[in-house]
Amino acid sequence: MKLYRFITGPDDSAFCMRITQLLNNGWKLNGNPVLTFNGKSTIAGQSVIKKIKDKKFNKDIDLTKY
Repeated sequence: MKLYRFITGPDDSAFCMRITQLLNNGWKLNGNPVLTFNGKSTIAGQSVIKKIKDKKFNKDIDLTKY
């Protein structure tokens, strides 16, 4: 099964740490990061993917457990 997440947040060290944690838990970057400005701060976004063996798709999957 393939999992997908799109992570967003202020472009700061906390956002980078969230992505770093996912990478160290087996997630892989998927495409380029995106940045936008909301009038007050820069918001970053990054998609990540992960392959899970021996699991079938279920719409109730809690992606934060992987």
